[in-house]
Amino acid sequence: MDEQQPSRTAPAPDGGAGLPADPAVTAPTTLPPASDAGPPALVDPGAVDTSVRTPQQRFRTFTGILVNTALANVTTSYLWFALTFWVYLQTRNVIATGVVGGAYMLLIALSSISFGTFVDRYRKLSVMRFAAGFTLVVFALAGALFALTPAAWMTDLTQPWIWVFALVVLIGAVVENMRNIALSTTVTILIDPDRRANANGLVGMVQGLMFIVTSVLSGLSVGLLGMGWTIAVAVALTAVAFVHLLLLRMPEEVRAAATDASGGFDLRGSFAAVLAVSGLFALILFSTFNNFIGGVYMALMDPYGLEMFPVEIWGGVFALGATGFIAGGALIGKFGLGKNPLRTMLLAVVVMGVLGAVFTVREWAWLYVAGIWLYLVLVPFVEAAEQTVIQRVVPLERQGRVFGFAMAFESAAAPVTAFLIAPIAEIWIIPYARSAEGSAQLAPLLGQGTSRGIALVFLVAGLVMVAAALLAFLTPVYRRVSAEYARAAVQDAAAETNADKSTPTERGEPVPDRDGTRRLEDPAGAAAERQWTDRQRQTTAMQGPESGPRE
Repeated sequence: MDEQQPSRTAPAPDGGAGLPADPAVTAPTTLPPASDAGPPALVDPGAVDTSVRTPQQRFRTFTGILVNTALANVTTSYLWFALTFWVYLQTRNVIATGVVGGAYMLLIALSSISFGTFVDRYRKLSVMRFAAGFTLVVFALAGALFALTPAAWMTDLTQPWIWVFALVVLIGAVVENMRNIALSTTVTILIDPDRRANANGLVGMVQGLMFIVTSVLSGLSVGLLGMGWTIAVAVALTAVAFVHLLLLRMPEEVRAAATDASGGFDLRGSFAAVLAVSGLFALILFSTFNNFIGGVYMALMDPYGLEMFPVEIWGGVFALGATGFIAGGALIGKFGLGKNPLRTMLLAVVVMGVLGAVFTVREWAWLYVAGIWLYLVLVPFVEAAEQTVIQRVVPLERQGRVFGFAMAFESAAAPVTAFLIAPIAEIWIIPYARSAEGSAQLAPLLGQGTSRGIALVFLVAGLVMVAAALLAFLTPVYRRVSAEYARAAVQDAAAETNADKSTPTERGEPVPDRDGTRRLEDPAGAAAERQWTDRQRQTTAMQGPESGPRE
């Protein structure tokens, strides 16, 4: 078979936790260059059939996938938060938490290209099942390592065991992120274009629920149960999510779409897929602004909170602040992101920078919690805006690599700041702020308190974020990406108008019966009828105009 043509073999079965055989579908090996003629056309439009079920049925399937992903994310974050709390409480060293947080983001950056490649090459549910099964095995291995290692070795930073244990947990948590890339592509498959922003808002709500639950449970779990039982709970919940995922079905994805993705780390193809849409790389750069300050928060937010509250209380306090995720996602689910999601994203980044600069100007608990809440209200707007634009302007068979490339690029920003800021804060800024001279100099601006050094870092990072986002509004690429999204929206609206002119049977919608009632046309029967009609037309065309019945 010519490797430039899609495979004509039967699609791989949808069951099983592993990935099906790699289909020999490479389509064009090079992507078309970016142009102003609109987004590139689908290479394999027959891979997805949205007429199989109604939009309501597709949304129910999306809800099931979203709930399952929520359970998996809650479990992963529960163990991840617990690990961060536990490491700091054992060492009282912000360098340790900075290294753990930075290593997590660095692993995501290094692996996201591979994750996106596999999402493009295989069916989305199969990818999710593989990630769930792998995470289950790795978390179980982490539990065994913790149980067999002496406690004294686990708390000694000079010994390798605490780092090995953290690395094993991080690997399981990182692989689980493959599901999040696949989730973004299921929005494209299951949700109509004009409702994707709202669906992405629901994803933000799920992330908010994840933070709320894990913040409370992780703090309580570490404080009351210990790290051993925390790992046991994480393994059990991961197993539940894996079993539930095996029961889900998504018939709209007829087969893995023909794609130019190849191998297990298609960096060249990922970069080409991003460049194929004018201004898309700039959009990823815009989204990265949020991650620069995110690296600072990753390294220092938990130490700041743990200095202010006991670990059991801090988990609940952060959970209260994390309800902002729910509010932000609910606002998007209700009102969407407006006509220009990119503009909405940059405005949100500006406000986030202001909040990051002022929410620790005084060591007041209510100010810290209110700042966290408002900041997290805005996070779903930034993430949903990027996802909505990509889902509209990038063809499905390239979205995995584009989302993976974006995750890799954006995640790489946080480790840079985390690795730099944590040692600088621990060695220079915090001791200076706690000294008599430093405390006196910072008091007019940041007040008095034990964590004024961390507050100074937050202030500078927030101001840098505001300046970067405001400058982004002035760039030509901002206007180009906005125009590209508007053009794609017009094309989608025209396609929906043409679809409305088709027959109810072709759309899989209820049609009038002879007795006047309405029934849903059998999708299999309708498909068979269309295939029979196509064969009749092909036969007539092959016979020619003079091959009709003789008189």
